[in-house]
Formats: sequence, structure tokens, C-alpha cells
Amino acid sequence: MPTGTTDRRTTTRPALRRARRRDARAALLFLSPWLLGFAIFTAWPVLYSGYLSLTDYDVLNDPSFVGLDNYRELFEDPKVTLALRNTFFYVAVQVPLYVLVSLALALLLNTASRRSAGFFRTVFYLPNMTPPVAVGVLLLLVFNGQNGLINELLGAIGIDGPAWTTDPDWVKPAIILTSLWSTGSSVIILFAALRNVPQELYDAARVDGANAWQRLVRITVPMISPALFFVFVVNTIAAFQTFTEAYTAFFGSGNTTYSNDAALFYAIYLFQQAFEFLNMGYASAMAWVLFVIIMVITAIQLLVSRRLVYLEGDQ
Repeated sequence: MPTGTTDRRTTTRPALRRARRRDARAALLFLSPWLLGFAIFTAWPVLYSGYLSLTDYDVLNDPSFVGLDNYRELFEDPKVTLALRNTFFYVAVQVPLYVLVSLALALLLNTASRRSAGFFRTVFYLPNMTPPVAVGVLLLLVFNGQNGLINELLGAIGIDGPAWTTDPDWVKPAIILTSLWSTGSSVIILFAALRNVPQELYDAARVDGANAWQRLVRITVPMISPALFFVFVVNTIAAFQTFTEAYTAFFGSGNTTYSNDAALFYAIYLFQQAFEFLNMGYASAMAWVLFVIIMVITAIQLLVSRRLVYLEGDQ
């Protein structure tokens, strides 16, 4: 090998290393505001809540270490069992329904012309701008058993509507139906995925005689499965933490009827322990149990996605 080439490589490598270190320092400098905010407002509170979960802490007095007593008490608390049962029922019903409605609206939007699609995207997304507290009030108004809009519509076709907000059997269905008010963001995500499905696949399927249902199942769903999976995971995490609408409708409005137990979700009971009863240590233990539940469910979804989600790089 010529000597000149070796010398150039020898002098170039230190220069490259210096350039990379300089780029790394610049990147860290630009990232530092976010890193500082994450450390102060996310990482430290999470770690400190882990410590508090091992203490008896009422905000007014210093924390006293109690070990795993909070966790033992948590698993013996019938209210925790009730809240978990309500939450798992809500997640099991709400998330698939939410995704199906979002997909149906996205498919409907995909059939619109390019000009009208922009208008309807805005229409579908606008409900997401409604404050969650207002949605909770809307729940009480729309699902009122006496003169609510839903029962008025059911009465118009001869159906006697249930007492949505007072009958324990109908409280959670009312909350689930209300949650469909905010499908707009998922509709936009799925609509963008639909726009990226190659039209040639549909043309080839039509030539082969595939009907609309077969094209949906064999082409559309597999091609947008990454977006569907994202929507499913994100909304599963959100459903486990559902709070504002149910709390506003059944706890924050002075409602003290028996229907409260039917609307007692895990996040609501956690909030009550922390800010109504000032059991911060117990609430921290509840928060960590919820964190573990969400992590396990998400890990299962990721494992299942390897079989169900199609990626273009897959062979």
C-alpha cells in the first residue's frame, strides 16, 4: 500500500473522531432542555413515587417506612378489586369498539373526494378539542334516563331506553359510548394509512374477482396493520387510565347514588386515595401496580403483533 494513503488515513481518523465528539456535544446541548425537563418532571417523580409506595405518607407529616404493607393492603382492598374489574371491563369493550368505529369512519372518509376529505377530516377531529370535563357533563345530559337525547331517539322508534346514569348495568356502557366522541385523532391516523395503500393492489384484486369485503380483509387491513396496532396500543394505555369523564359525571358533580360503584375506575380510586383521603403512600403503590399492568398488557400486544402486523420489510 502506498505510504501517502496510509498517512492520509492516519490523519483522517482523529479528525473524524473529533468531528463526531463535536456533533455529540452539539446534540446534547440541543437536547438538554428536554433531558432536564424529563429528569425533573418525569424521572424524579416516578422514582420518588416508588419510594413513597413503601411509606405511610399523608402529605402533612414526614413519610414513615412501612415496607410492602401498602401492597399487601392493596391486594386485600375490595374497592381495588371492584375498580380493577370495572377498568378491565371498560378496556375489553371500549378499545375494540373504539378501533372499529375509527376504522369505519376512516374508510368512509377515504371514499370522499380530495376536496371534501379535508372538510370531513376537520369535522371528525373537532370533538377532540372538547375539554374532557365538558364531555363528562355531556354524558349526563345525553344519557339522562328521563329526557336525554339517546332515550328520546330510542323512544321515537318505540324503544323504552334504560336509566343510563343510575342503573349500574348501564353506567359503563354509557361511558363507553361517550368515549367514542373523541375518535377523531385515530380516524386521522388510519385515514393517512389508507391513503398509502397502493391502488395497484386493489386493481389486481378486482381483476381476480375479489369483492369489497375480501379486499378489505385481504388488502386493506394487512396493509394498514401497523397503524391499527399503534391505535390499539395507545388507546389501550389511555383506557386503563380513564378518569376525567367518569369522575366528572359520577363523582365530581355531587352524584352520590349507587351508580358510583359501577363507574369506579382504577384511576378514580387512585385519585381519591391520593387527594381526598391523603393516603399518598397507598396511592403510590396503586400507581405502580397500574404501571406494571399496563407494561404487561403492552408487552403481550407487542408479542402478538409479530404475527399480526405486516411490515414492508418483512419477507
